[in-house]
Amino acid sequence: MSTEKRISLRLPAELHERLVARATADRRSLNSEIVYLLEVALDSPVVDDDSPGGESASPDPLRGKPDSSPA
Repeated sequence: MSTEKRISLRLPAELHERLVARATADRRSLNSEIVYLLEVALDSPVVDDDSPGGESASPDPLRGKPDSSPA
């Protein structure tokens, strides 16, 4: 039995480009960068006032919002 699962994931082109750039800057593969960001997001709960019942939501980097870092 494998300890890993494979998934097929569709991403907006702009988000894919941002993830590739971030992975390159962090010297990780794209897959490793996505896994890292998901682990960080799941380890740091953020309350989302827009979610029913104020459920936890992922932090901004995974929500597809524009990057606020200087160009």
